[in-house]
Amino acid sequence: MHCCALPFLTPTPPPSPAVQELTKASVWPPNLPSRCLSLPPCCSLPPASSFPTESVSRRSVKSPMKPHPSPNLRRLTSRIVELSRRRQLRQIFDEVELAKRRYGRLNTIVMNAVMEACVHCGDVGSARRVFDAMAHPDGCGVDDISFGILLKGLGEARKVDEAFEILESIEQGSATGKPQLSAHLIFGLLNSLMEAVFCCQSSKSKLSNAGDMRRANGLIARYNFVLREKGQSLLLYNMLIKGYARSDFPLGALAVWDEIVRQGLKPDKLTYNTLIFVCVKSGRTDAALQLLAEMKEEAEKSTCELIPDAVTYTTLLKGFGDNKDLLSVIKIVEEMKFSKVFIDRTAYTAMVDAFLACGSVKGKYLSEVQVNSNAVKYSNLRPKPHLYLSLMRAFALKGDLDNVQKLNIRLWSDSTGSISPSIQAEVDELLMEAAINNNQVGIAKDILSKITTKKEGFSWTSRSGMIAIKVEALLGFTGSVLSPRILPQVFVDDPVEKYMTTIEEARPLLASITLNKAIMRFSKDSAVPVVDDWGNCVGIVYRTDCKKLDAPISSMMRGPPPCVTASTSIGRAIDLLLERRYQILVVVRNTDIYQTIYSFSSRPVGVFSLENLSRLTHISSAMEEK
Repeated sequence: MHCCALPFLTPTPPPSPAVQELTKASVWPPNLPSRCLSLPPCCSLPPASSFPTESVSRRSVKSPMKPHPSPNLRRLTSRIVELSRRRQLRQIFDEVELAKRRYGRLNTIVMNAVMEACVHCGDVGSARRVFDAMAHPDGCGVDDISFGILLKGLGEARKVDEAFEILESIEQGSATGKPQLSAHLIFGLLNSLMEAVFCCQSSKSKLSNAGDMRRANGLIARYNFVLREKGQSLLLYNMLIKGYARSDFPLGALAVWDEIVRQGLKPDKLTYNTLIFVCVKSGRTDAALQLLAEMKEEAEKSTCELIPDAVTYTTLLKGFGDNKDLLSVIKIVEEMKFSKVFIDRTAYTAMVDAFLACGSVKGKYLSEVQVNSNAVKYSNLRPKPHLYLSLMRAFALKGDLDNVQKLNIRLWSDSTGSISPSIQAEVDELLMEAAINNNQVGIAKDILSKITTKKEGFSWTSRSGMIAIKVEALLGFTGSVLSPRILPQVFVDDPVEKYMTTIEEARPLLASITLNKAIMRFSKDSAVPVVDDWGNCVGIVYRTDCKKLDAPISSMMRGPPPCVTASTSIGRAIDLLLERRYQILVVVRNTDIYQTIYSFSSRPVGVFSLENLSRLTHISSAMEEK
């Protein structure tokens, strides 16, 4: 050990007997850094070689490893919650095993977080195994939260029988940890059953949907006494009404309403609002209005807590809008304006949607709603992009391009929230649709050109694709904006002979033969060129015209055939096929025809048909997939 705090570079004097005694007694901890020691010159420590032999030997022996101090597991619990949100269940188990090897047995809080992660990830089997390990005598133990998490997972997995067994064991006092049967446990299981009902809205799950509601009713009938003791029966019935509202038979909630009335319970605003939603969903707007009247009557008698709010009125607006009942929509809007209801952004949006659903695009009430909802000076009343899109859809359908363009400007300047790429794409589509419905094809073409510049491509089954088809049909192929994208390997100025079928491959029929000698040919081809004895194309015979087997082909053919020269552009050839509904074009030499479509005597070199065009589109689709 070095000498510490020496004021001068002088030889160290021998230690005094008192200092040697202090050194033997180990006054200073052996692991204290030397910089922490500050002794006067007279109390300097001697070199390590001057210490007694007993002290050196005692320090050279390694002491046994001390147990790790009690850890703070909050960070581990937070880590489990974070991984649970990411659904990384395997990573959770790996880190928990590492923590067990480091700290030993973990506490109940951490293991409850692991159970919650298993339930959140849908692995109820793992949650049950973790619970059993906790309940083992060597485990950390379980509490009411552990039972609540397990019951929630069993409910979501529809293992209701197993959940009822656990509840019965808790009621009988035989469950591990001796938990108390509480409303918390029952509400957890009931809420999981309601969520299971919400996840079964498809037609294939109607039986499971009905089964979950029956199980929920059975749970309430079995353990209602617990909830009555806690005074939470109304909350229980509200949850049950909510479950019926999400199910395929929402009118079952009316039976719960009858039970609430029979027991003399006082329904709250949530009860009325949910029942009104049930009636609207079932198309019973008359019953919804009766509930509204009763709600207002009870509010005047007893408490102001039952005064209808924005949720009540917006639910009714949706119902009347779906029924296209414009008079009732106007009545509800008037009542909202003269009542004490705070009309927020959602309420204004519901008004606009209801008017548009009734087909009222222009009117006094809709104008007032638009003015109020677009109050830019109030940030909480700034409409979301959804409102502008709803109005633009209605105006685009009527061909009101001017209003659609104005709403497009206001969408960017007055709306709140983000405008996603999908919203931008729909805006372009609505502008194109409004231009087409207003017979302004040029504007639609310009918008379509901008879309093709911004996008690499789009599906023909999408809204953009359907509108683009309308634009293409109005422009024709030669004026097409999308021709390079429809046929990427074809240039519209290429000569048609580059893509035609040669006359030898087309195998034309002689005009002099009878139909019975070539009848099998029409099982494959719907249209076949006809030539005379000198090889000139004199007509086209179609499958639909072949009616007499013993008649010559010349009597059934249609002539003269539609012809194009070999140097005609492929774009022009496709235009003829589409515009004049030709099935086949005869391609002749440039010297055989003089800028005319028909010729009685033309020496053909090939044909270009709808089959050729179809083949090109199939090749194009294959290239796009690659």
